[in-house]
Amino acid sequence: MEPFAKDLRNTVFAALMAALVIAGSYMAIPIGPVPITLQSMFVLLSGLLLGKFWGSMALAGYLIAGIVGLPVFAHGKGGLAVLFGPTGGFLISFVVAAFITGMISEKSLKLFAGNRSKIIIFDIIALIFGSVVIFTLGVSWFKFITGHGWEQSLGWTLYPFIPGAIVKLIAAAVIAQLVRPIIYKQQNQL
Repeated sequence: MEPFAKDLRNTVFAALMAALVIAGSYMAIPIGPVPITLQSMFVLLSGLLLGKFWGSMALAGYLIAGIVGLPVFAHGKGGLAVLFGPTGGFLISFVVAAFITGMISEKSLKLFAGNRSKIIIFDIIALIFGSVVIFTLGVSWFKFITGHGWEQSLGWTLYPFIPGAIVKLIAAAVIAQLVRPIIYKQQNQL
């Protein structure tokens, strides 16, 4: 595939992943200061499917859209104030999580090309690392901004989210296995 066509294709996929993160932000269940959304699943999928560069660019574009005021964050919010609010750490972590997930995914695809079972194992490892990044930055930021103790911060931003995170992690691994061959079909990477 020609470089321009490949870049255009990756840009379109990055825009699509950013749109899915936005859609995931609107599927919010308010349970406290941090809502349950589908955003993290799409963040992690961005890394798995697009790799470290394009996956993190998709999330950087998402953040920029929110910072300039577009209603792309949970509950249709936007603006710089949201980024500096209690949930800002989760939003910032999305770029880092997509990068880490994409980096692990890229390495496994190169090392284990054609060995689906090993690729699935490394996809799960990548998803776990990405989830740890999201929760580590998100919980720490929440604690810092709100001034609450660790126990209260963990109770509001981590413990209630663990079952959903496991379900989203499994769903992302399955979706990646189904969609990756379509995305990489022309590039013969699988």
